[in-house]
Amino acid sequence: MQTTLATRNTNRPLALATLCGAVLVAQLDTSVVNLATHPIGAYFKADVATLQWVVDAYNLVYAALLLTGGLIADLYGRRRVFIAGILVFTLASLLCAAAPDMPILIGGRALAGVGAALMIPASLSLIRVIWPDPAMRGHALGIWAACNGLSFVIGPTLGGVLIGWFGWRSIFLVVIPVGIATMALAFRALAESADRGDRAFDAAGQILGALGLGGAVFAAIMADGNAHAALIALAAACIAIVWFVVAERRRGAEALVPLGLFRIPAFRGAMLATMAMTFGMYGVLFLQPLVWQSTGGLGPIGAGLALMPMALVFVLVSPWSGALSHKVGTRFMTSGGVAIIGCGLLALAATAGLRQAGFAEIGLVLTGLGMGLATGPLLGVAVGAVPAARSGTAASLINVARMAGATMGVALLGAVFAALHGDTEGLRGAMLLGGLVQLGGAAIASRRGQG
Repeated sequence: MQTTLATRNTNRPLALATLCGAVLVAQLDTSVVNLATHPIGAYFKADVATLQWVVDAYNLVYAALLLTGGLIADLYGRRRVFIAGILVFTLASLLCAAAPDMPILIGGRALAGVGAALMIPASLSLIRVIWPDPAMRGHALGIWAACNGLSFVIGPTLGGVLIGWFGWRSIFLVVIPVGIATMALAFRALAESADRGDRAFDAAGQILGALGLGGAVFAAIMADGNAHAALIALAAACIAIVWFVVAERRRGAEALVPLGLFRIPAFRGAMLATMAMTFGMYGVLFLQPLVWQSTGGLGPIGAGLALMPMALVFVLVSPWSGALSHKVGTRFMTSGGVAIIGCGLLALAATAGLRQAGFAEIGLVLTGLGMGLATGPLLGVAVGAVPAARSGTAASLINVARMAGATMGVALLGAVFAALHGDTEGLRGAMLLGGLVQLGGAAIASRRGQG
């Protein structure tokens, strides 16, 4: 089955609406869960380290299984895997809503990560196949990326209202109607496509990759509370990553991750910039609402409304990112966008402790602007730099970079926050580190080149 089948008799507007529905399902969940960490912690009497796992269980499993999700989509059918991912994600949301304790809630979040790891790479891969023309694909990716921002407009506001009126369990129920509608549209709007070639499932690569990422994230989370366990996990992660690279090199073209992709300068630059971008953004989404609520400055609804300007800027800018990238250059858009996010985090560090939440909006608006400028072009670089037959793999890798950055951002910036005893000083230190990491990532990505 070849990729060209996906473009025959395809209603592209309906297909794009379907693929965007998957983004809304995943990102609605992420945005409302970040807002709900405080009430979840109060309900289960959980500390910050445990609450990090409510966020990171999803991020970690999602990132660890993305490679497998993309390969399965290429091998066995992108539409089939896309629909399966939505189904798993929807069932996981039901489990989270009914969770009687923290272990089951965290387990449900991990299962949601499995669903996201199947549907998001398949979604991006289908965009690469359905829109073969780079200019048209750039426009589609801009709209797809804008749905990330739209979810952050809808999610915090809706989530705040739901938490205030019905409790935190209701936030997991809100994604279910979207998931059901997206599955129904997928059967009608998407044609099946696959590119098996000479590739096969790489179990060893998947296991080693998951161990490497999982060990690194676990080490970051445990660094403040259990240094001994953190060092053991970090050592295990390093061994797994080295073994992973050796194993993938031996498999050559059949590898889970073809190492030749990283010899493409544009692809390398996109990976670096994406990791830096999400490192800071997800740290903001985890810590800023937590501080607002824990200090008594804002409740769930107020925190959701305060996050809205960042999301609105993201939504307004993203659809135009493809056209802007064509005019001013991809390197300027991607590296510049990540640098703007870094400036936003530094502004949040500078305004931490000020009583009025309005001062933080400067940093949040800059963060949203940078995300809107950079997200679509970065995705376009990643999936456009490889043949269509490898689109699932490329989509997986750029999402591995995105979620690895997000997971490490929540873990490391959360650890800094806790080490500085939380609240104002913790937020200031975490945002300062996040901003500097992003500025450094933008500089490195610019030197590597992205076209």
